[in-house]
Amino acid sequence: MVTSKTLHKPGLEQEAEQIRQAAQDARAFEPLYNSHFKEIFRFIFKRVGDKELTADLTQQVFLNALTNLPKYQFRGAPFSAWLYRIASNLCMDYFRKSKRVRYVVVEDESLHTLVDELTADQTVEAWHERLPHVLEQLAENELQLIELRFFDLKPFKEIGEILDLTENNAKVSTYRVLDKMKKLFTQR
Repeated sequence: MVTSKTLHKPGLEQEAEQIRQAAQDARAFEPLYNSHFKEIFRFIFKRVGDKELTADLTQQVFLNALTNLPKYQFRGAPFSAWLYRIASNLCMDYFRKSKRVRYVVVEDESLHTLVDELTADQTVEAWHERLPHVLEQLAENELQLIELRFFDLKPFKEIGEILDLTENNAKVSTYRVLDKMKKLFTQR
């Protein structure tokens, strides 16, 4: 249940009111849909690489959210974290069932941020060349941590909410994956 005592940011209070209204009347869901559609679409597209499939999965995210809205509970993270969790689960289900190749979109800015975090000993060009090989060797849950933190620029609290982890566990797990990536990079 969303209460005003649990809300610390002014925007969250307005969103909480929209959620309460939408849980009682589906027509009130439209502002939530409109404010989060683009970011969820982008999130899914970065993983599937197909606009038509992305549109289908994005609509499924919002349908699932609307259907389960009465069960939504505020846990200190924005409503979008819940939508990202639904999207992430739908993408994983899709790849599991279809056995299709999973896409990882790495933008130059994200690559620089990730390389800065990984090591100062290697050049961006070296990481750019080896990164696809390193990412292929990560487990799905490890890849999700890296994508959410460095490619989607999510804070650890939100990553924890999306992946159903504590904030501390999300942070520790991410740094373990970074250590693993460093080791994989040095292997030829």
